This record gives sequence, structure tokens and C-alpha cells, in this order.
Amino acid sequence: MEYAYRRSLGPVLSRFFTSLRDGKIEGNKTAGGRVLVPPMEYDPVTAEALTEFVDVGQQGEIISWCWVKQPRAAHPLDQPFAWAMIRLDGADVPMIHCVNAAAETDLATGARVRAVWAEEPRGFITDIRFFEPVQEPGHE
Repeated sequence: MEYAYRRSLGPVLSRFFTSLRDGKIEGNKTAGGRVLVPPMEYDPVTAEALTEFVDVGQQGEIISWCWVKQPRAAHPLDQPFAWAMIRLDGADVPMIHCVNAAAETDLATGARVRAVWAEEPRGFITDIRFFEPVQEPGHE
């Protein structure tokens, strides 16, 4: 499935993608203190405009995932990988991105992952090339 359209980003997503280009990940904070990544223009609960940006970590936890055994041409990786809901450190809401793992058995709900950055960032979500599993101390 493909969506062949363009969308103007506006100030919130423009800032998010500029931050990615600069090698950092930002979310924004709701009046209730929840941190949303990617940031949103309006609080999904109260509809208030969201203006407070915060940096979040480049590591996080897999909340949910699915393995792609046979990638298609439009996928971000040309070898098997996972699509995952990843809650970054400091965020309350997970974001979707791909995880590059050697095998499906290397992944689990609750597993830690870290961002791997593109060599030439351009201000796109693909500036995060993928996430990769993090070996926890004592679990090598």
C-alpha cells in the first residue's frame, strides 16, 4: 500500500525532523506531563496546543513487534527485520520504527534497542536508519 501525497509539516513536525537531522530525538509534553514522540500539535486528550519540547533518549523498550520475513522493495531494509512499537527513554507513548536484528529470536517484548543514525542526515524519519538490540550487562 502506498500513499502518494505530500503534507506540509508545520512548526511542530518541522522541529522534530530538524532535530533528527541534528542527531537528537524530541517529543513534546502535555499539560498532564505525558511525553509524546513523535510530537503532536495538539494534546489528544484535551485538544490544547502543545508547545513544550523535551529531548528523549536514543534507546528504548520494545512494546510490541512483528517480524518481516520477506522484505519488499519499499521496506527500509533488504533483509528480514521487525516493525516495532518502541517507547524511548523519557517518552510515554511509543513510536513505530524498524529494528535490525540478526534473527527473530533476538527480539522480545521488553527488549532494549538503540537508534542507529544515517551517515548523511536529511531531516527525515529515515535519519534514524533503524534501531538495533542492546545487550544488557550480564546478558551477552
